[in-house]
Amino acid sequence: MRWITTGAAILWTQAAAALTFTPVVTGLDTPWAVEELPSGAFLVTERDGRLLHIADGTAQNVRGVPQVSANGQGGLLDVTLPRDFAQTREVFLTYAKPQGRGEGTALAVGTLSADGTRLRNVRDLFVAKAGSRGGRHFGSRVVEGPDGMLYVTIGDRGDRPSAQDTTNHNGAIIRVTRAGRIPNDNPFVARDDVLPEIFSFGHRNPQGADFDANGTLWTAEHGARGGDEVNRIGAGNNYGWPVISYGRHYSGARIGEGTTQDGMEQPEFYWDPSIAPSGLLAYTGSAFPQWQGDLLVGSLKFDYIARLSTNPVREVEQIQTPQTSRVRDITQARDGSILFISVGNGTVYRLTP
Repeated sequence: MRWITTGAAILWTQAAAALTFTPVVTGLDTPWAVEELPSGAFLVTERDGRLLHIADGTAQNVRGVPQVSANGQGGLLDVTLPRDFAQTREVFLTYAKPQGRGEGTALAVGTLSADGTRLRNVRDLFVAKAGSRGGRHFGSRVVEGPDGMLYVTIGDRGDRPSAQDTTNHNGAIIRVTRAGRIPNDNPFVARDDVLPEIFSFGHRNPQGADFDANGTLWTAEHGARGGDEVNRIGAGNNYGWPVISYGRHYSGARIGEGTTQDGMEQPEFYWDPSIAPSGLLAYTGSAFPQWQGDLLVGSLKFDYIARLSTNPVREVEQIQTPQTSRVRDITQARDGSILFISVGNGTVYRLTP
């Protein structure tokens, strides 16, 4: 485990002035995620429930999106395309699904029409076990693993002890097939005291996730007051929340039992004070060859993109410009450039050398 504080000196390995920030689409209302289509068009989610198809400077609403609970941090959240999108045209969405008086993180799939205006055959692949209320900590990134499985991050929903309760999905990363089935090699399928979809648990609110070129799953996770984490995810691991943490409650009170506990994983890296991390990209492209293998993490609180090396894990650069206002999502475009969402500017930008 390595760590620094954001109060330390900022290390600039490349001046931000040497980078080019090009607006892709502007005028967005609380955008959450962006994905590039093979055609060069884009899909963008807005938290209030709109999925936008953007092509040639024109944005159209995509019909057929599931009904969402746009409550607090909940709503329409992530959008992900599988590697075989060109053949299947499948689109994966995560969202806050109404569940009686509450809502829970859900994963849905639909088929995008050829003109990009409608999702057909929309169905849920996974819905978190009901029981949570309040509009906090949905997690809600979905990534396709090298094994073809879908990995979905779920926050503790503001109910801290539930992240250690494996009879619900709060504070867990779940792993399902593209048909929504439970893989036979999930780590807890043989146990009666753990829901079989659970891949790892003890998370607070992981809003960033990506696989690197070596097949390692990395996540960026919101802490409380301090203790934002970057974690290397392993099957069956317990990441400790709220028993261990490097942060404190917002009141200043101590969290749990300290920073270490047998059977609980240490973060690879943490920030103190908190930067409010959201999207995470494990960069593999050719546009920035010097960044290959690095992690890029967006800061909602301090308005920058953190670049972290992974051997060892440490923050080596902060890219902070007027364009990096409340960075929510970061993804790699097909040409190796980087797309990111600035919630503060209501804009998707393309970052190039």
